[in-house]
Amino acid sequence: MRGPHNLWRLIRTGATFERTGAMRVALEAMEAPPRLRLVARIMGWPFKWLGYAGDPALPPVTRAITALGPAYIKLGQVLSTRPDVVGEELANQLRVLQDRLPPFDLALAKATLAEEYGRPVEEIFSEFSEPVAAASIAQVHSARLIETGERVAVKVLRPGIEKAFQRDIDAFHFAADMIERLSPASRRLRPSDVIKHFADLVAGELDLRLEAAAASQFAANTEKDEHFRVPLPVWSLSSRRVMVIDWAEGLPMGDPEALKAAGHDVTAIGTRVLQLFLSHALRDGYFHGDMHQGNLKVAENGDIIAFDFGIMGQIDQYTRHVYAEILMGFIHRDYRRVAEVHFEAGYIPPEQDVVQFALALRAVGEPIFGMNAKQISMARLLAYLFEVTERFGMATRTELILLQRTMVVVEGVARSLNPGINMWETAKPVVESYIRENVGPRGILRDLTRTARVLGRFGPQLPELMQKALERQVQPEEKPEPKSAQALGAVSAVLILAAGVALGLLI
Repeated sequence: MRGPHNLWRLIRTGATFERTGAMRVALEAMEAPPRLRLVARIMGWPFKWLGYAGDPALPPVTRAITALGPAYIKLGQVLSTRPDVVGEELANQLRVLQDRLPPFDLALAKATLAEEYGRPVEEIFSEFSEPVAAASIAQVHSARLIETGERVAVKVLRPGIEKAFQRDIDAFHFAADMIERLSPASRRLRPSDVIKHFADLVAGELDLRLEAAAASQFAANTEKDEHFRVPLPVWSLSSRRVMVIDWAEGLPMGDPEALKAAGHDVTAIGTRVLQLFLSHALRDGYFHGDMHQGNLKVAENGDIIAFDFGIMGQIDQYTRHVYAEILMGFIHRDYRRVAEVHFEAGYIPPEQDVVQFALALRAVGEPIFGMNAKQISMARLLAYLFEVTERFGMATRTELILLQRTMVVVEGVARSLNPGINMWETAKPVVESYIRENVGPRGILRDLTRTARVLGRFGPQLPELMQKALERQVQPEEKPEPKSAQALGAVSAVLILAAGVALGLLI
């Protein structure tokens, strides 16, 4: 519940931020208005002694967030993608935020498994290791199935994690509501929507059946992608609190020296990671939303292996078209087209000047294209682009938050393997292929075919719809539209439906 009882959790949060020195840093980074600063200090300073101490070796904000627990760590990771909210410097600090919680006891993990399966662990697994990885929500064990002898990874949720997250998310919603009331200017950043987006992401991670389904869907989408592999879930042993999945054997992506020593071409791997991400986002509209080095391995044969599917991104076909056209416009330095796409998508209010917006976009793009390959950055472009769109009245697009965040993360992975990678040249073939298949003549024909089939299904309803349209002309409501507009609407509906029926018959 999001009522005033959440004040205590917020006070404890404020106290921790005060005690660690994070309060001043965070408020300055967000350029918080005086009223909001006053409320934050009132909720924190008098209760400073109640705050958690945290790890003194960490920067202040990271120290406070890790001390406050799993939900705050996850929120910090999300905010690391929002320099528009927390400032560039603080966002950079939060990007290095890692899950630092210690593993929970092996006996607790086995007890969870026994509860889920209704029988002892020893009846299912011939081997079951101590935790091999521990995160804020779950931990992973290596095990071997008695039935087949296969090695698998067993992911188990932390005991009580669902209630802990729900308590903190309620407090976050309460805080977002307070911020919007105290600072009307903050509403453009839509803090409540950001928290809802965060809560939706976490919900997917707290039900491991959903993660298993995500792994299965991702594997089906990418089964024809060369040199890319997704471990498959073992459905018979996966449940809400436990997921069993094929073991992924390989070298960690975050160790370039080990990859080189094993004979892998790290330059090619860096290129492949970026192109895979763009291909998944544009081609499938379904992409790995947490594609950092810790969730990627390189198999002995050079295949890239992805795992941990708790956060997956999804964008609809229209948004993919928009995103691809924006990227292509920047690649070809066609700033007028980039501006037009923003207006066509409704991202920029129609009263703004498209010519002025195109000039502002040129000011964003040209300096970046003047840099050498090591400096060219899509992440930097996205940051600059947001500054410009903000000036022209674009509201925060919550549906693109995860896409932008993952783009930043994937760029970091690619650069860690090849510091000289040219992001635009690497992205160009993927974006051009998508444009050719989906936005060009072939794409238009496919869209028309799909539209015709949908409209064709209305054929049986055509007489009834025509009758209702005509009846509205004869019996107008109390506040009718102008008759010309009504007639035009009725005629348009009939023509569209008739065209749909005709095209449906032809296809």
